[in-house]
Amino acid sequence: MALASRFRRLLTGPSSLCSQFASIRLESTLTSPKLFISGLSRETSDEQFKEAFDRFGQIVEARVIRDRATGRSKGFGFVTYTSIEEAVKARDEMNAKFLHGWVIFVDPAKPREPRPPPRSEPASSDLGFRTNKTVGWCG
Repeated sequence: MALASRFRRLLTGPSSLCSQFASIRLESTLTSPKLFISGLSRETSDEQFKEAFDRFGQIVEARVIRDRATGRSKGFGFVTYTSIEEAVKARDEMNAKFLHGWVIFVDPAKPREPRPPPRSEPASSDLGFRTNKTVGWCG
């Protein structure tokens, strides 16, 4: 009996499941006009991305984040509007909607966390060997 009800929920509820996730995501409040958009198609360009969010207000910046080495999209991006009201409108209208065949999620952007400074390379010995603390000697 329980299996049948679970199966019925699976068949009848993809939209309700999607709306449940969307309602959870909408509970966070916007404090800046910058939005984080996840779930983008790998083929979405910056122009298509900007075009999709342009109707909600004046965009300061719209960027799809790309891998440095390959240049391919990482599947997320950022949109910055001129006001928080425009960002709220875009979030309400575009969250859990399809964009280029993929369901996207729109969330408030979080400030970038500071990264620790890069570790310096350990000094080499006169013979060209360096000490690797976890393995031992390597050359």
